[in-house]
Amino acid sequence: MTFLLGPGKNERLVFCRIVAGQIPATVLSDDEQTLAFMDIGSVNPGHVLVAAKPHVENIYGVDAWLAAALFQATARIVRAVNQSFAPGGVSIHQANGQAAGQTVMHFHIHACPRREGDGMD
Repeated sequence: MTFLLGPGKNERLVFCRIVAGQIPATVLSDDEQTLAFMDIGSVNPGHVLVAAKPHVENIYGVDAWLAAALFQATARIVRAVNQSFAPGGVSIHQANGQAAGQTVMHFHIHACPRREGDGMD
C-alpha cells in the first residue's frame, strides 16, 4: 500500500509524513494497515505509538477492519514491550478530539510501560 501526500492538510500531519517515510522513526512493526513506532516524547522507556496507516483523524473514522488491525498490532506491541521492559503494567491510551487531549489529529494508540510511582497521571 502506498501513501502519497498531495496538497492539503494531510501533508502537514506528522504521522502521515512518518507513514509516507518522509520523517524518520524507530519502527517496531509495519503491516498493511498499521505502523508502530517509538514515541519521541516518551513518558517512560518503551512508550510506543500504534498508528493507522490511512489518514483517519479519530475513532469516528475507523471502520471495523482497521479497528481490528490496530488492536491486533497493539496487542503484539504490548507483549513485546512486556517481554523487553518487564514493566509493572502497561497503560493503553487513545484520545479523540482536543477536549480529550488528542494533540496529533491522526488516529493512534499509546502503549506505555508503567512502574509504581512513575509520575504518569
